[in-house]
Amino acid sequence: MEKDPGVVLATERYGSAESWKYLTKDGVMERRRDGSEGESRGNSVVGVFKSVFLPQGYPESVSNDYLQYQFWDTVQAFSSSLSGTLATQASLKGVGVGNQEATVAAATVTWLLRDGTGMLGRILFAWQKGSKLDSEAKKWRLFADVLNDIAMFMEILAPYFPAFFTLIVCTAGIFKSIVGVAGGATRAALTVHQARRDNMADISAKDGSQETLVNLAGLLVSLILIPLVTDNPVLTLSLFFLFTILHLFANYKAVRSVVMETFNEARLSIVLQQYLRDKRVLNPLEANQREPVFLEFGKAVPIKLGVRLQEVVQSPDELSLASKGNNRPYLVGIRNGCVCVCLGPEASVHDEIRAMCQAVWLSSTLSPKTPKESTCTSPQQQNHWELVHESQKLMDTIFNPFLKGVEAAGWDTKRTLLDWDEWRVEWKTKTS
Repeated sequence: MEKDPGVVLATERYGSAESWKYLTKDGVMERRRDGSEGESRGNSVVGVFKSVFLPQGYPESVSNDYLQYQFWDTVQAFSSSLSGTLATQASLKGVGVGNQEATVAAATVTWLLRDGTGMLGRILFAWQKGSKLDSEAKKWRLFADVLNDIAMFMEILAPYFPAFFTLIVCTAGIFKSIVGVAGGATRAALTVHQARRDNMADISAKDGSQETLVNLAGLLVSLILIPLVTDNPVLTLSLFFLFTILHLFANYKAVRSVVMETFNEARLSIVLQQYLRDKRVLNPLEANQREPVFLEFGKAVPIKLGVRLQEVVQSPDELSLASKGNNRPYLVGIRNGCVCVCLGPEASVHDEIRAMCQAVWLSSTLSPKTPKESTCTSPQQQNHWELVHESQKLMDTIFNPFLKGVEAAGWDTKRTLLDWDEWRVEWKTKTS
């Protein structure tokens, strides 16, 4: 006969983890864990692991793509750790470790030159590309890891070219400094995306714990590898290429798993083009799956956002044409093969999205659809201002229903990741 457990007064749960019951019997209150003893012991082990390596409140406190991204990020970190060991061994050999003819001074100078050029590269890259790392976080994240593999490959090859050793390791140092800036900045951007309770610091700290554990595992494996690859260049290169393939594959899967709910140029363009085709609004998962994750060099008709007024209009007549039928706090124009958007200081986020939609439509219309079209004279000989006015009428017709559709589909329209520059312009139109 089962013993009467008593009356349940209350239940409590720590996040989505184990639950507890408060029971009363004969005037005494007792706290008891739900489930069997074996189940509870298993939950206790899992709970400790979660508290050490996962953010508090997981999975409710993070985005839905968190676990998949972190899994692939762990795989790439492990393979990168092993590749880094091979590259470090080669660098030490190149500066003279184990060579009695090498001097400490020469090795020190080489190391200082490598670090110095890396510091300069870090500053220059952050200056030139820092503002792009938020809007194109996936692309730059993948680019950073590809560049890191190239840098490590150069370090492995450097000892076999002693005459150019310093030049090669300095170049690799510059590449690694770029990797440090791009990788760190894009990881911060992804942390902002993953944080659902403004818990960026906790997510970043736990990501550091996960990376430390992976590096520790990589260190243990490296202790086994080093005796095998020493003075064996064929095995060194073979293992490096194996780890590099795994590293690049895991990185590709990691950035592909990220589902961002805010618009950048690529995601907004994908959603808008689909809407113009069949009035269907893609949800964030569908658009992110179509988003390109490799950097594109040289678009047919690039878009410049937040430019100076002279990049849109260059005369009072052109200003009148640009503002004709346009009561919005932005101006759109076509200049030197670019679609340029000039923004007013009072523009809202929705105005920015609308301006970007108009610019995307113009860029798509002006872009040659086939190689043969690029030799034709059609887009260049058209009156560009007529195209701008046509795009304004199109936005007047479709933008409000489009905006309602994207909000209903789960997109965040309170902020964007569009790459606006800082110029803001107030303009006057002719009153007579």
